[in-house]
Amino acid sequence: MDMNDDACYRAFSMRDARFDGRIFGAVKTTGIYCRPVCPARTPKRENIAFYPSAAAAQEAGFRPCLRCRPETSPDLGSWKGTSNTVSRALSLIEQGALDEGDVDGLAERLGVGERQLRRLFRQHLGASPVAVAQTRRVLLAKQLIHQTRLPMAEVAMASGFGSVRRFNETFQQLFDRPPGALRRSGGADVAASDGAGTTIRLPYRAPYDWDAMLAFWTLRAIPGVETVTGRRYARLLQVGDAHGLVIVAQGEGDWLDVTLRFPKVQAWPAVIAKLRRVFDLAADPALIGGHLSEDPELAALVARRPGLRAPGAWDGFELAVRAVLGQQITVVAARNLAGKITASYGSPVQDEAANALGLTHLFPTPQQLAKADVETLGMPRARGRALVSLAQAAAADPDLFGMKRSLEEAVAQLRALPGIGEWTAQYIAMRALREPDAFPHADLGLLRALEDENGLRPTPTELLARAERWRPWRAYAASHLWASDAALDPKITKDKTHDQVAA
Repeated sequence: MDMNDDACYRAFSMRDARFDGRIFGAVKTTGIYCRPVCPARTPKRENIAFYPSAAAAQEAGFRPCLRCRPETSPDLGSWKGTSNTVSRALSLIEQGALDEGDVDGLAERLGVGERQLRRLFRQHLGASPVAVAQTRRVLLAKQLIHQTRLPMAEVAMASGFGSVRRFNETFQQLFDRPPGALRRSGGADVAASDGAGTTIRLPYRAPYDWDAMLAFWTLRAIPGVETVTGRRYARLLQVGDAHGLVIVAQGEGDWLDVTLRFPKVQAWPAVIAKLRRVFDLAADPALIGGHLSEDPELAALVARRPGLRAPGAWDGFELAVRAVLGQQITVVAARNLAGKITASYGSPVQDEAANALGLTHLFPTPQQLAKADVETLGMPRARGRALVSLAQAAAADPDLFGMKRSLEEAVAQLRALPGIGEWTAQYIAMRALREPDAFPHADLGLLRALEDENGLRPTPTELLARAERWRPWRAYAASHLWASDAALDPKITKDKTHDQVAA
């Protein structure tokens, strides 16, 4: 945050919720760090220091407050756009890059030196990469302690700690007490393997357009894999060698209620990371909307939908398959074709709760689809061959749809894949790689949304030039333009460029 300490102190004194998740105050006399909305009495000015992240406060030797619970604050990306390297590094850390690897390996994946990566983290977050990873584990564990009845051994595994001993030592050192002493609610422990499901809260920065998110997934839900029932989204999901059911609903406050039925709790950190990415929970709508509103036409769209998010993807390979399927057919037709392919090649799941929702299969892995018979795929032969070739490439390179060093590198590598053109590459970068500046500038829906009163539309080149002012949030500009395009109706439109939105 570009704020001096006096401004930060005023935000804390007023308990200003606008700064929740953006700054953290560390009380020197108690050794505790808090959110601006903490109900505790505001300390004297000389007794409080301010940090740009929870990791920075924790690395400085402060421990999380037990009243305002920093683990429940919105995980804002207010620094995003100032350092794409930090953004990508945080995404990889959230996916577990430092659980088994080291900072050298992380820096290599990002194409920078270790010293440069550490410098960037200090500059933008005030903490080292290792401290960020450790803070995420501690705060997730603390959240699970407060919000669930999981046994402590499962909390340790579900929050990314490599061992129960390490988990206990960390909490004893940080809180001067064992982790079990932080649990205030009574009752018997309920293991994840019991099958009842565990519900946690994933916070976001309001407003959040849940209706738009549900509409997005209702249109694209693959039969047998995912469904929208009432006001809930449910999906069968595979992470590594673990699979389970996730159910997502809007909470009563600024959070989503997420129910996990994953018996293998070691998969939970990855599952939670996917949930946050798919539902775009780290976005700061005020920051993004303020920037986009500098364009008068976009300002009206942002005002109409201030909580609109850019939906992510559960898996890069799955999204690429859906993009190939969506070429030259409608959104609904592509969705149904994906369902048929899943029924033929995906793994069936016997789970009473999932089956009751009509969820029966996991989406095919690259290895499963690489062996598919093109003649039985129910699509043009050339597209079927492209799909099988795509699966073979993904099977050979597990990191094919992983985070790249830059948007340009990601698009270039994606375009080299069979069946992937510029539009699809940008779309995969937007949804699967979570590149906030990805922008499919030749999309018919975007061009149509900017049609003037005389029916004239910009050319793709003109749109690309105009979008320069929207950087680094062009993906969100695209989401607003798509949402505003009343003609974007899959029942009546069969334009190839538009229908790639079926992914």
